[in-house]
Amino acid sequence: MKAYIFPGQGAQFPGMGKDLFDSSKTAADFFNIANEILGFKISNIMFNGTSEDLRQTSVTQPSIFLHSVIFALTKENEITPEMVAGHSLGEFSALVINKSISFEDGLKLVSIRANAMQKACENNPGTMAAVLGLEDNLVEKICEEIQGVVVAANYNCPGQLVISGEINSIELACEKFKEAGARRALVLPVGGAFHSPLMEQAKNELEDAINKTVFSSPICPIYQNVNGLPFSSENEIKKNLISQLTSPVKWTQSVNNMIADGANEFIEVGPGKVLQGLVRKINRDINCSSLNLENVE
Repeated sequence: MKAYIFPGQGAQFPGMGKDLFDSSKTAADFFNIANEILGFKISNIMFNGTSEDLRQTSVTQPSIFLHSVIFALTKENEITPEMVAGHSLGEFSALVINKSISFEDGLKLVSIRANAMQKACENNPGTMAAVLGLEDNLVEKICEEIQGVVVAANYNCPGQLVISGEINSIELACEKFKEAGARRALVLPVGGAFHSPLMEQAKNELEDAINKTVFSSPICPIYQNVNGLPFSSENEIKKNLISQLTSPVKWTQSVNNMIADGANEFIEVGPGKVLQGLVRKINRDINCSSLNLENVE
């Protein structure tokens, strides 16, 4: 069974989507629609902007969504997903491809999400850190012992867990992880404490938008971040999507469950190859690949 997976924030790069725009009228039409929906020419920033331009959350998230989804939509006749999943932001891309939401509604939700997260970051400063080489349960235990907000945020693969929370608490936790034998405990250059209680303000704003959006019955299950389990019910999908901003991304669990349910090929759709690398670290026997931009019609 083929599982299509969609990347999240961090996969952006200057020039992203330009080849797609130039080689496909369908893609160009989608980019033009996106510019109208967002009220600014995001295509210009994607094609001609600097790395710094693309690092702004309000630009980063729609850019990655557009790169993934527009390419997938130009290949719609070739993509027959039997299951999908997305890492954080990528969950919205996955929901468009399994027909839960429309392209237009997906983009609107991503834009609202990005702006809400940006505001939450400004009102509740925080950060994230990558912890390498420790068991998940030990990382969780140390987080619980630290004063302030510090929680597990991304279960990326065995031995790689990202934590999120208040800046001082994260820095103290990193020292504790090193003392406990972590290979690395590194504060990340991110704008805030994503997937932590510090995103509660953004969650409330996104919840209102999600509840006003029409969701349809998907053509295949989506394995959602909040628990790594498959869902096909519109109401359950919405509920999990709302919880996602303040809950950890259980990527390891999602991949393992997809494999247990029959996935033997993972195809990454969108910029970069980060998710392929994580899948291989979770299970080295699984075939991984990515859709590229060649031969787009």
